[in-house]
This record gives sequence, structure tokens and C-alpha cells, in this order.
Amino acid sequence: MFWNGEGRIAATINISVRSLVEYVFRSGSIESGFRTSTALIEGTKAHQKLQKQYGESDQHEVYVSAEIAYRELLFVIDGRCDGLLQDTDGGPMTVDEIKSTSSDIGEIEENAYPVHWAQAMCYAYMVAKDRGLHQMRVQLTYMQVETEATRRFVREVSLGELERFVHNVVEGYYPYAQARYEHEQRRNRSIKELPFPFPAYREGQRKLAGAVYKTIGEGRKLFAKAPTGIGKTMSTLFPSVKAIGEELLQRIFYLTAKTITRTAAEEAYALLQEQGLRMHVVTITAKDKVCLKEEVRCSKEHCEFADGYYDRINDAVLDLLESETIMTRTVIEAYARKHRVCPFEFSLDVAYAADAVICDYNYIFDPRVNLKRLFEEQKRHTTLLVDEAHNLIDRSREMYSSTLSKSGFLALQREFKGVRADVHDAAKAINQYFITLRKRIGERQMLVEPELPEELLALLDGFLTAAEKELAASAGNSASPLLLETYFEAHNFVRIAKLYDERYTTLFTSDRNEVSVKLFCLDPSHLLRQMGKGYRSHVFFSATLSPLSYFMDTLGAGEEDYSVSVPSPFAKEQLEVFVQPLSTRYQDRERSRERIARSIYDMATRHESGNHLVFFPSYAYMSSVYEAFTDLVSEQGDDGGLHVLVQTTQMSEEERESYLAEFQAGRAGTLVGFAVMGGIFSEGIDLVGERLTGVAVVGVGLPQLGPERNLIKAYLEDTGKNGYEYAYVFPGMNKVQQAGGRLIRSESDRGVLLLIDDRYLQPLYQRLLPEEWRDYTVLR
Repeated sequence: MFWNGEGRIAATINISVRSLVEYVFRSGSIESGFRTSTALIEGTKAHQKLQKQYGESDQHEVYVSAEIAYRELLFVIDGRCDGLLQDTDGGPMTVDEIKSTSSDIGEIEENAYPVHWAQAMCYAYMVAKDRGLHQMRVQLTYMQVETEATRRFVREVSLGELERFVHNVVEGYYPYAQARYEHEQRRNRSIKELPFPFPAYREGQRKLAGAVYKTIGEGRKLFAKAPTGIGKTMSTLFPSVKAIGEELLQRIFYLTAKTITRTAAEEAYALLQEQGLRMHVVTITAKDKVCLKEEVRCSKEHCEFADGYYDRINDAVLDLLESETIMTRTVIEAYARKHRVCPFEFSLDVAYAADAVICDYNYIFDPRVNLKRLFEEQKRHTTLLVDEAHNLIDRSREMYSSTLSKSGFLALQREFKGVRADVHDAAKAINQYFITLRKRIGERQMLVEPELPEELLALLDGFLTAAEKELAASAGNSASPLLLETYFEAHNFVRIAKLYDERYTTLFTSDRNEVSVKLFCLDPSHLLRQMGKGYRSHVFFSATLSPLSYFMDTLGAGEEDYSVSVPSPFAKEQLEVFVQPLSTRYQDRERSRERIARSIYDMATRHESGNHLVFFPSYAYMSSVYEAFTDLVSEQGDDGGLHVLVQTTQMSEEERESYLAEFQAGRAGTLVGFAVMGGIFSEGIDLVGERLTGVAVVGVGLPQLGPERNLIKAYLEDTGKNGYEYAYVFPGMNKVQQAGGRLIRSESDRGVLLLIDDRYLQPLYQRLLPEEWRDYTVLR
């Protein structure tokens, strides 16, 4: 233990200079983001440009650190200063802090950004203390990223002044650090005493929990196929929580693709809390869903929750963390109203302080929205639990692709004509590029090229520069929503272009008046590895992570990573499986639809009552069979005891709830719900017991044939894989497994599964069926 002037040091707090000063000195309003969205890329360029101008005796990227005791805590502060410059005339050494801006550099005043001075002063103190210097120069250097013009402000400061300043900063941070320390003591005590929240482990649950704990301990990735019913959420969360108690971890991210799985994670944490756990758990909800205003416009002119956000956020965070543990959307919104802060930004700020975060995949893997303030040290003590991981493949391909279209630039050209020449000219040049492109495409509708559209990227650089100037000048009421939207689309396109390699291709498409360019990611596995780099461990789990080799390959597994397959805990007697070998291929659908309708009708009416779901590969096919089904019902003279529901496109939340509410146990008569594979009713819904007694799956779920899927297939074949299986069969059968998995959700469930397609009798498709489905009866 260390001692300071007041007594024994109870704990050590490790923190970077940047985190320290950003907490203490943040103030002002949330901006719309257009100024800072390029900061990381352009900031790196500015740093490198200026550092090349240093003298031979000057240093850059110098690591510095210091220990400062305050009350019962020892603060270990560190960071890297941009430049450490020697004075050739024997004057004081200079710490140089470089900042880049897209705004007019002439408008920057010396005291405009106290947080920048604070960062530089902390570095100067560490250098002076370490080298025994009594005087230092502190320099802020601003660089305009377009013109490369620079402006410098210099102060000369004594060691005593630096020491007082840094101690005042630590004093400002202390209340938060003390609250976090006291919470961590309570948290760790509660974890050590925490029992498993059920009387016993279910079959397979202990195996999965043990594999998760081992993966965290060894810092690996785990790919787990674990069937519905064993309690996957608790099987992954409980060992992760225990790992925090053993100081293997500091933070858990529970990543999901759907709201319903987020709710399951919240309920699991709540159950652990009932057993005595004391952890800070926050759920991040998308901005458009959690916004407290009718229109999402993040500027002080439009939103009182954005205006002065940073003046109130520290008190809001402290209040929330001291008063709550499980911080759901409802809790976040309540405290956001209390402290008048933006609930979305509030949840992000809380996430950096929380022990556990429940959020969408995007916040880790998407380069546009990932939590960039998570430093490498924090990542090393964080595990990622990726629920329903089969969804991540297509989601990541979407994250790492980007599309730009002609129409937005034509609209901007018209909007800014005679208003602002540079924006008008830049938009016009890009619109002209698309006009020329349309002529080049001609009647083909699509061109595919394995290289970047360099001409377009050059034009986008000019557009982004002009747009940034206009947006900076009109950040208030006069900012153009179209310009802001197009700016972000263009910026994302340029960002994705920096990721472009042999795993990409470029699609040029022309359809009537619209022309588009898409940077299409064929293989996201490499980028998933890159975005997940630095985290202690990853656990990818799903009931349908089959075949495991396919998912490990496409989700970025390494040779040293693990896999585990947990058998179904349910008895074979709970499930009857039938295969109706009819062709559902596109050319045969009209011919077989009446027999398929008859098969569904026979399944639904084999008992006097029951609730059934029937899944189809597309809305069009569903509608066709639905028509034949209703004709059949009429022919049979049904007395009204059979009720039919049909999923529609873009159902509202209320409509979805109404659809599911019809599936009630013990209802009179028969219910048949028509739905689409891969849709909102084929994943994540729990209709336990008699709420669902039968499921039919029509087809083998193959994605629709199309140019993008064929490009993926061709790429995979070029890399030595079976392109057809990877691009079509495996994703399709995953949808089949998800749809069929709605049926048996607990030990008491009983039901009938009907698989309609003759391909289920082929070895390839039989091999991909879950073990518990393979004892089927063929209908003739």
C-alpha cells in the first residue's frame, strides 16, 4: 500500500490524460457531428505533417506518466504527447499538442478550447517532473486540414503552476473516481457471493458456461452452437460476471441484433440482481428510438437536451450510477429528463463507466458508430458476448459496404444553385460523373469492377470540403438536412474506400433515373477480426451456428480459437418431424402450390385445435400459397373454427404484438399464421407450450438468386471454398433452423414440424438438419 499525507492509499486508479481532461473540462452543446466525423483520419495526417517539420533533437509521440495521490486514491496518469521540442537557444523545453480543424483557423482564439490546454498542461507537468525541469513551454498547434495553414499559441509555465493545475484536475475527477472505486468494491463482493440463479444447471448449460469461462481465462474466441432451451443467455453471462469477480475482466458487452434478445439479457441481469449482484448494466438504444423530441436534430437551436449537454452530463452520470444498477431504456429516459440531457448521448457516456453494456452489434463492429473512446487498455479487460451470432455475417457485410446514388447530388445541385457556388459546383461534378457512368453502363444495367472508382473519390474529396464549410457556417437553423445527409453518406463512402482490398468489388448499377456505385464487401471476416482486435475474448453463440466450420471461417476465427456444440436437452418424443417431398423451386411453384396448401391444412386440422406457424422463403410465394389455402378452406366448408393470420411487409410494433397475441394457449379452434423465413417472426420469439403446436417450413430457405450473391459465390470459389454452399445453402438452411426452432422452447413443449421440399431427402440438406430433426417420417 502507498501512503499520502492523509493516510493509506486504498486503491490505484489508472487513467489516460485524455480521459481525465475530457471528463473534467467537457462543456457546451452536442454538435451535429459533421466537424468531428473526419477527425481521426485528418487528425493523423495533420500530426504526421507537422511532426515531420520537427528538428533533429525534437521528439514526437513521447510516452509520459505520473503518480498523484489524492485522499485515499493513487492516480496513475499516462499518455503520449505529440511533440517534445528542444530550444536551441537554451530556453525551456516545449510540449506541443497538435489539433486539426476543418473550420476557419483564423477564428480560433487562444482560450477557445480549455480541454486542449488541459491536455498539454498535464503532459508538460509529467515531462517537467520526470526530468527535474522548473520551467516549461506549453504550445497548442492548430492545423486547417484543407489549406494546411497553422496557428500556434504558446505559454510559459513554472513547475509549481503545472503541479497546482494537475492537482486541481485530479480533484475535479476525484468524486467520480471515488464513486467508481466504492462501487467496484461492492460489485466484487457481490460477485464472489453470487450463486447460480437456478436450483441446478440444465443439461448442456454447465458445459457452455465452462467453455465461456475458459475462453475468457485464456483470451480466445469461442464459437458455440447451443440449442434453444438450455438458457444460452445465462450460460454466457454468469461465467462472464464471475470472471469480473476474479479480476479477469472489467467489462462485458452483450451484443444483439434484435430488441427481444436485448430484453432477454436485461432479464438475466435482473435475475442475478435478485440473487445479490451489484453491477452497473446499461442498454444503448438507437438514437431515433430514444430521442425525446419529435424530430432528431442534435443542435442547441433545436433541442434543449443538446444545448449545454456537457455542462450537466457529469452530474447526470454520477446521479444515475449512484442510484441505479440496471439502466434500461426507461431508466435512461427518466434520468435524461431529470437532468435535461440527450438520452442517446447519455447512454453512451454511461456505457464507458458501466460494468456491462447491452447494445447492437454496430457499437463494436461498425466503423461508423463504434465506441471509439474505448482505449486499448480497456479493451484488454473486456469480453464480447455475441448473441444470435448467425446474424452477424450479413450485418457485417452491410456495415463494410457503402452505396452512393446520383439523385442526392442532383437535388443538392438544384438546392444550392445561386446560393453557394462551391457546394453547387461539387454536387454538379458528381452528378455529371453519374450521367457519364449511366452511358457507360448502357443496356447492361450493371457493371462489376474489382477496383476503386478513383475519379469519384477525387470528386468526393472536393464535395466534402465544400460541404464542411457550409455546414460549419450554418450549424443552426439554416443547415440543410439534405446536405447533412448527403455529407454523411459521402463521408462513409470515403471511409469504406480506405478498407477496400481484394475482398471487395465495385458495382455500378443503372435503373431508370437512378445510378449508383456500391463498394461491396464480399468477405467481412478480415474486418470483423480487425474491429474486434484488442478485446480479451469473444463468444459467438446461437442455436443455429451450424455448420460450425462455416461460421468460424466467416466470423474470423483463428487457428487457436475454440468451438463447442451442445446437444439438445429435449426428448425426441417432444417433437414429431415430417418431410413432404414436393418441389418448391421457382419453376415448380405454381404446379405444387395446391398440394402444399393441402399439406398445411392437414397439419393444422389433424387435431380439433392448435396454433401453427407456416414459413415461406418470400412474401410473393407466401401470398400464392395463402390464396390456394383459403380456397381449400372454403371448399372444405370450414365452420369458422380456423383462423388465418398473414405477416405483411413493414409491420408496426403494434401490429407485430397483435399478431403474436393471437397465439394463446387453450384458444378454441385452429390458428394458422403465415410468415416469412428470416423475418420478424422466425427468430427470437417465444411461444411456449400450447401457444405453438405446429410449424411448417416451405422450401430450404435459399437466398434469392441475384448478382450480389453470385459475386459472393464466385469470390469464395476463387478462394478454394464451395461457393454455392457458402453463398446459398448454409445461409438458407440457417433460416430453416431458426424457423423450426420456434416450436420446442421448453421441457414441456410438444409439437409437429413439417418440412416441405424434396431436397430435405438429399444428403447435403439432411446433414445440415439438427440432430433432433433427423428421425423424420416421409409423407407420400
